[in-house]
Amino acid sequence: MIRERIVKGVKLGIASPHGLLAHGRGEAFDYLIGEKTTDKAKLQIRRAAALLVGAKHPVISVNGNAASLCPKELVELSKAIPAPLEINIFHASKAREKRIAKWLKKHGAKEVLLPGRGRIQFIGSNRKFCNENGISKADVVFVPLEDGDRCHALVRMKKKVISIDLNPMSRTAKCATVNIQDNIMRAMPLLVEKVKEIRN
Repeated sequence: MIRERIVKGVKLGIASPHGLLAHGRGEAFDYLIGEKTTDKAKLQIRRAAALLVGAKHPVISVNGNAASLCPKELVELSKAIPAPLEINIFHASKAREKRIAKWLKKHGAKEVLLPGRGRIQFIGSNRKFCNENGISKADVVFVPLEDGDRCHALVRMKKKVISIDLNPMSRTAKCATVNIQDNIMRAMPLLVEKVKEIRN
């Protein structure tokens, strides 16, 4: 069922075909942890929630896979923190960025930031472009299903980075301030719940 969401995302022009490969890699690690949220992951979810609630300028970075798998939960998290949603995709395409933004708005988002004149240092790909009112000035960036190069670059820019990555050996998992080793479908509802709990 989860795979079908990614396939649907590709058909809708939200996810890229490369996203299918990335998802399959993560799925293999999910089998190894028994396809359940571990105690360690729950601890990291609590840490992530505390970072997001305590941040001055938190931002939620959204790529095609994350938008395909859990658009509703991303919007819920955005409202609960509160924090803006910002599109950032590896295989850059203005048309796909707009489709992702439209998809998130269909699931309740009021505003979605697109890459602008901001720059992420230390990377040369199109992912260096970001919104000047979003990731550019963020102190905490939530980057579920992230590319390792950009995660490392954000950390080098002295930003705190929260990732969701099932592979504990990936560059993203190793360099993120907090990595939640869990399936995004299980982790997101728990993160939303924990943010609301801390807010209250």
